[in-house]
Amino acid sequence: MQVVDAPTISSASLYRYHIALNPTLPVAKQRIDHRKGVVLVVNLTNEQHHTQQAWVEIAPLSGIDTEGLPIEGFSQESIDDVMSYLSQCANQLIDQSANAIMTLVDNALLPCCAFGLSLLHAKITQQLPCRIDNPHTQSATVPLVYAGMTEQQLQAKLLQNGTVNSVKVKVAQTTMEDEIAFIYRVLEIAPQVSLRLDGNRGFSLEQAIDFLACLPKDKIEYIEEPCINPADNPHVFRHLGVSYALDESLNSSTFDVVNAIKQQPGIGALIIKPMLLGSIAKLQNIIDTAHSYGVRCIISSSLESDIGINDLRLVSQALTPNETPGLDTLNAFSQSLLLAPAIAQQLNINALQLIHHAGESNEAVDS
Repeated sequence: MQVVDAPTISSASLYRYHIALNPTLPVAKQRIDHRKGVVLVVNLTNEQHHTQQAWVEIAPLSGIDTEGLPIEGFSQESIDDVMSYLSQCANQLIDQSANAIMTLVDNALLPCCAFGLSLLHAKITQQLPCRIDNPHTQSATVPLVYAGMTEQQLQAKLLQNGTVNSVKVKVAQTTMEDEIAFIYRVLEIAPQVSLRLDGNRGFSLEQAIDFLACLPKDKIEYIEEPCINPADNPHVFRHLGVSYALDESLNSSTFDVVNAIKQQPGIGALIIKPMLLGSIAKLQNIIDTAHSYGVRCIISSSLESDIGINDLRLVSQALTPNETPGLDTLNAFSQSLLLAPAIAQQLNINALQLIHHAGESNEAVDS
């Protein structure tokens, strides 16, 4: 039997991107008009000089909003923290096997880096699906809509080609009257959809109850983090029977899945934002535990570029194959980081700036 030698990492390159967003995108009650992140690219070579290339996007959801204020409630790490850490990682990986990546994952203190590096390892070792096996679920769209959109924008979202069975509606952002009217307009245009409401901790208990009481409860899948005080969420469920989902709560260092589910009746789903939470192994543990208590888990974006969104769809296929992920955030991006594939997928180097390179200098990203 011929033994094929394991490839080693011959080079690692770190690129940054800065992409304008139009229209602006909501981050809870804040808005952002640009997205920053980095792309880590590694090349591997074996003794027969066969090469393999893989890349991942690593983009903490932090920075400054359109008002010049820090983004609150999401990533604690900055893009500068990430670039500094990944530059060190790139140097350490040269001439190492892919398993060295997992050593970095185990020691990573920045959640976005732990996720990105574990994703890179999974892609290199082919632990993720190479295609979507459940396209009806995984390739369906959950449009992201919110009061203030024009009628044309709303109809474009709801009447797009493809399957639209659920819609995510940002609420607790404007007036209650406007948002209720907006939701009924959504149901008028697309009566088949169910509602995934997202409160981002914007309501008092009384407001949450009053708001939800004005909506058809049978159309609501859940409302994410409805109350300013998360301890009030179970009271919403007791009053109305409307399930709620946890999102921001998962970012707490003290969050425990079992305690949360046992102590907070009415949890219908966990919203899993991998870029905020950490490694794939950690995600798998959260999801397995939640599923054992009958709680759904929905993979959701942290406003990544098309690189991250493509990968999150595969992560969702692997970890939550029966759930449609929430990934409808790309329309606002003014640039793509991936070129339309001819034979194989390629990076759009014109949208990237090289900031660090380690290893063999004669290797370049395919373009």
